[in-house]
Order: sequence, then C-alpha cells, then structure tokens
Amino acid sequence: MKRSRLILIVGIIAALAGAGTAGAEISKAEKNLERESKRLNDTAAKPDGEQAVLKKIRSEFKVEDALIRSLKERTSGYGEVSIVLSLAQKMPGGVTEADVQHVLSLRQGLPTLSWGQIAHQLGARLEVTVSQIKKMSNDANREIKKDHARAGKADKKTGQERAPDVTAPSAPKTFEGEGRPMTRGGGAM
Repeated sequence: MKRSRLILIVGIIAALAGAGTAGAEISKAEKNLERESKRLNDTAAKPDGEQAVLKKIRSEFKVEDALIRSLKERTSGYGEVSIVLSLAQKMPGGVTEADVQHVLSLRQGLPTLSWGQIAHQLGARLEVTVSQIKKMSNDANREIKKDHARAGKADKKTGQERAPDVTAPSAPKTFEGEGRPMTRGGGAM
C-alpha cells in the first residue's frame, strides 16, 4: 500500500514538472511576441513609419483602414492590432469583424487571457504570429530605408543638398597618455 502511494506521488510530481516545461515554451513565445510587438510600435513611431506599418498591416491581413483605426483605439498600438488580426486570421472565418471581436473579448474580458492562452484556445501556434509580426516590422523598416534612399537620389537630381548629418564624427581629440600626446578619432568615446 505504501509503495503504491509513493509511486502515485512520484507520478504526480513528474506530471507537474512536465506541465511546467510546456508553460515555459508558451512563456518564451509570449516574450518574443511582446518584443516583436514593441519593435512594430517603434517602427510606426519613426518618421514615415506609421504609413509603412499601415501599408504592411493592410496588405498582410487584407483589411481596411477603418478596422485598423478602430482596433488601434482599443489596443496599445499597432503591435497589438497585428496580434489580434493574426490570431483572427487563423480562425475558420479568417479576419472578420466577429473573429476580431472574439479575439479582443478573450484578451480584454474577464478573466483576461494571455496571448499564449488565446492562441491555444483558438488552436493556433503563437510562434507563427511572432514570425508574422517580425516579418512585417522588418519589411516596414526596409520600406522606410528605401523611401529615404529614393528621397536622397531625388535631392541629388534637383541639385538640393541634404542637411548635414549631425551624428558625423568630430575632429580627432588629443590627450596625454603614458607620458606622450595621443590622438583619438571622433568616433571613439
């Protein structure tokens, strides 16, 4: 009797340890999702960034500006807007008003669920959403750089000069080191 009870206790402990490992994977995916969501928000905060991010959201999820604006008012930024749309996209109906509302109600309702719990409940993999948002952020940043490069070429064609780069290194600095004067370039600290 005591031996079977001991085996049962060991089995329960092993099962709980296995459940903790599965939770760690969700936690890692949620951390990655939070990081990529912040990156997308940071990209939108750059000059010309909001337009690039909006363009990526429209093309990725095939949605109109009105839905994006509505979601942005109810969430913390374009990162969360993209998460909601990504999870709704994986539902059987795709990105519909009903699916978007369902995802939002899971996130903002009582009890509030984490993105990992919502993805699990919808039968979606959170890692796919992380990859999707990371790709959107990277594409938006590339588009911003491409637009700036085009603007620079247009300035050269019209003969206009761009404002000097404020971050350009300054002249080398001289200082005393080991008893003799030494110079340090403007890029070094």
